[in-house]
Amino acid sequence: MALSSSLLEQAVDQLATLPGIGRRTAMRLALDLLRREVHEVTRFSDAIRKLREEVRYCEECCNISDQPRCTICQDPGRDAGLVCVVEDIRDVIAIENTRQYKGLYHVLGGVIDPMNGVGPDDLHTLELFTRVQTGPVREVLLALGGTLEGDTTGFYLNRRLAGMGVLVTTIARGISVGSDLDQADEITLGRSIADRKPYESGQRR
Repeated sequence: MALSSSLLEQAVDQLATLPGIGRRTAMRLALDLLRREVHEVTRFSDAIRKLREEVRYCEECCNISDQPRCTICQDPGRDAGLVCVVEDIRDVIAIENTRQYKGLYHVLGGVIDPMNGVGPDDLHTLELFTRVQTGPVREVLLALGGTLEGDTTGFYLNRRLAGMGVLVTTIARGISVGSDLDQADEITLGRSIADRKPYESGQRR
């Protein structure tokens, strides 16, 4: 794609690096930005810059936050004794949309994936174990995707948590094997959380 402006080409190149954005879509986005008022584009670029430079991770649950502790962890109406373990922020959003869950979260930042060199120490597992050992946690709900990596992570966490005096549960059937939580509809996901059951080693949902 030969362009008459190197600045436009640079913008298209950068937009095309985003997931799901091909060069045609990147071109449409770049041209749309070019048609907007300068102050609109400045506001857009400032929001992206602040997102990258200023966003932090909650010191308690490892969720994305604007403050040392996220708004969910600060909410006195949440059940601090129930912690839902998820892979990433998308799963938190998906579960929150169900309006069925009133506990807290713990974001691992991924799942155990030996094939890609991701082990337990590469995730926020130590922070989870520390929360369980030092806090009021009575139940840990494993809400991980129905993939081999999700099952491997669940097995590892269950084994490590077994001697810490907490109930380990998992979301009920309804989430298809091989699927991610953020792909499930809200009703199915909500019922899976409400109907959670004790975790059993070696189980597959």
